[in-house]
Amino acid sequence: MLPGFSRETKSRVNEVNMRLPLRRAPHRRAWVLGVTLGLLALLIFWLLLTKNPEDAPVWKVSPARKSQVHEHVHSVLEGECRHGNARKNLLVPTSSHKTQPFLWKNAPLSEDLFLYPPPFGFSGVQDKVEELLQLLPDSDVLPQLAADKCQRCVVIGNGGVLKGLELGPLIDRFDIIIRLNSGPLGKFSVDVGNRTSIRMSYPEGTPLHWADTDPHAVFVGVMYKSVDISWMSAMIRKVTVSLWDWLFFWQKVPDHIPIEPPRFRLINPHVIRETALDLLKYSPPRPRLWGWDQNIPTLGVSALNLASLLCDEVSLAGFGYNLSQQGTPLHYYDHLPLSAMSRQKMHNIDKETELLKLLVREGTVTDLTGGIHCSFCHS
Repeated sequence: MLPGFSRETKSRVNEVNMRLPLRRAPHRRAWVLGVTLGLLALLIFWLLLTKNPEDAPVWKVSPARKSQVHEHVHSVLEGECRHGNARKNLLVPTSSHKTQPFLWKNAPLSEDLFLYPPPFGFSGVQDKVEELLQLLPDSDVLPQLAADKCQRCVVIGNGGVLKGLELGPLIDRFDIIIRLNSGPLGKFSVDVGNRTSIRMSYPEGTPLHWADTDPHAVFVGVMYKSVDISWMSAMIRKVTVSLWDWLFFWQKVPDHIPIEPPRFRLINPHVIRETALDLLKYSPPRPRLWGWDQNIPTLGVSALNLASLLCDEVSLAGFGYNLSQQGTPLHYYDHLPLSAMSRQKMHNIDKETELLKLLVREGTVTDLTGGIHCSFCHS
């Protein structure tokens, strides 16, 4: 018998000790089950992240579809170029004043540039803009533009409708080739070509690793917020963006763009404002504490308007979707479904689609890949 314990007390202690493992057993099983399920969830998440791209479904375009598209693009390139066609027929108010596509060093800034904040103007960021302008060239002329020649522009969208069409060599024959955001080349060049005249983007959309090898390619910055101006200044000066500025980007942005300062351009906010208010008929911007009015045009439609200021004829490739074929990816370089487009809240995609269809049907712009309105498709 334990010292100081009666026989009855000792018996109760032994009984409690025998019951403890029985009570702990259900808790232990629940804990083991929880850990196992957690590890299984992590394994599934890891497998999704490390999934081999080769495991993705193979995308094939029918020979008939490819032949139709190639014949159509050939006819555009070999047809008569119509001087001033795009700008003359674009649905913007007629004016004797031609919108300047870019802003450059020592150019005077009109007062109406400060009516609205970015991307419609420079309200509240005048000092930053003036500092940026001093880093830019003193002319907005592109190296590829020839004043005595009828110029053809093509704006390359990132739509999956481009995938498998093998239009690369034909795209490279256009005078000015405008690419959007981080749309890659490299292994996709068979579909989208190798040449780049303009890479038009904003910080979060710019490729983290610059892939445009065209020696004449220029970067056209679109400023959506104040910090974008600071970022572009840093890219031109080849310096690091401040830690404070990094906090205002919603995803990782490049810390270096390996092109020389003369190849940077700042888009004139009038181009964006004209796209929103005159082409898309959106209401003027208004201050909001939260969210968006869906009155900011996509980069694609803004690039179309920019192209009309640079070229006589404007074509689009990779815009819209090939809804006749199930499983069409959202982008030519990934396997996201088309449903992913509905997640964005900044742009009014339906409104833009209506505008693009009208412009293609009236012959103001040409849809090379038939994702907007397929004028060359055989019924």
